[in-house]
Amino acid sequence: MAGGTLGKLASLRCAAGYTQVTFVAAFAREAARLGIDASVSVRQLRRWERESPPPLPHPSQQAVLEAMFGLPLVEMGFDVPSHRYSTVERIGDDGEVKRRAFVTGSGAIAAAAVLPNQQAPRVGAGEVAAFRARLADLYTVDHQSGGIPAKGRAEQLEQEITHVLSRSIYTSRVGRDLQAALSELHSNQAWYGYDSGPIEQARTAAMEALTAAQLIDDGLLQLSALETLVLIDIKADRLWEAASAVESAYDVARRSGAGPTVHLVIALREANVATQARDTAAARRALSRALSYQSRADTDTDVPHWARFAGPIEIDYATADMYVAAGEPRRAVPFLRAAVDGLARGYARNTAWYRSKLACTLLDAGEVEEACAEMGSVLDAYDGIDSGRLTHRMHSFRKTAIALNTGKTRDMSARIREAARGGCA
Repeated sequence: MAGGTLGKLASLRCAAGYTQVTFVAAFAREAARLGIDASVSVRQLRRWERESPPPLPHPSQQAVLEAMFGLPLVEMGFDVPSHRYSTVERIGDDGEVKRRAFVTGSGAIAAAAVLPNQQAPRVGAGEVAAFRARLADLYTVDHQSGGIPAKGRAEQLEQEITHVLSRSIYTSRVGRDLQAALSELHSNQAWYGYDSGPIEQARTAAMEALTAAQLIDDGLLQLSALETLVLIDIKADRLWEAASAVESAYDVARRSGAGPTVHLVIALREANVATQARDTAAARRALSRALSYQSRADTDTDVPHWARFAGPIEIDYATADMYVAAGEPRRAVPFLRAAVDGLARGYARNTAWYRSKLACTLLDAGEVEEACAEMGSVLDAYDGIDSGRLTHRMHSFRKTAIALNTGKTRDMSARIREAARGGCA
């Protein structure tokens, strides 16, 4: 076999985004998926790529190789006897030999890289990094201004990533990174829908995120979708599904080796479900788990972007929520104060959200002047925030304030009406 021919398999492997080590692992996964008893070692792969002529793969190995690349074995640089010609080579139409790229999932992306449409643009790690930077910017917009401003940017980014996935040439690794970015983006869109509606659109986005993450077998992205789905299900009054999502999340976290911070997020969602169900004992258990995970958070080496919000502040807020649901607003107030005081700059939306919760809780506790002062602070920042949930909470405060009918509450009611300009009640 000529030296130039020897490089064929190696070039196919590299074009599909594999090192020799990762190719061996991908080979094992493909064999398991096909139900074929076949394996290859790094040493054997090196012989295939370097020796002249290379040893002929066993029939079972041949089947896996052809499934991975969507090519007959002879086009990978091997001398193949006629009786070993594969099904992939014999498929034809009116006698004309046609090959089929019959792999699925990430393998299909590998085949696209091996057999590209020469007219399509090529994308690589640089384009992925650019998409990632824009995805990171969405977190900043959401934290500072709310879900509504971030929503439009997210829709544009979704269109661009989807177009690249559909119309471009890329390696399997780049394709997987693009699908991962799309899954994370869908989780963000689910959050924006939870924040500002419509809730049905939010749920659709969460399921899109979960499906995309499952297809690329990314446990952490599955968890991102599941934790947002819990909140959406609670808001949509689907507590049974929210509880199932929590259990699924714990299972995925265990299987994917997630760290304490990700487990903390799941425990907080478990507390959310229990609080909504008015099960104070279960909420306390979930919050105890959250505290345990928080105590080990400093051992985390790589916390995913979507989980970085989780910490003592969110535990305080969830604890306050439990007390409010249990009809004990006075016990909730210290936890809400701690949560508001602990928020860093750059989290304008969350600061307004937490402070509005404090204002509503103070009002329920009978601390009218203090409640109005807190809501006044929310209104001072409201012009720069566009959040449906925040507007709804402000109107809830206004309804209670109107019923109290004091000078302070009447003034605050007028301010809310003017600021919200007829937002949804």
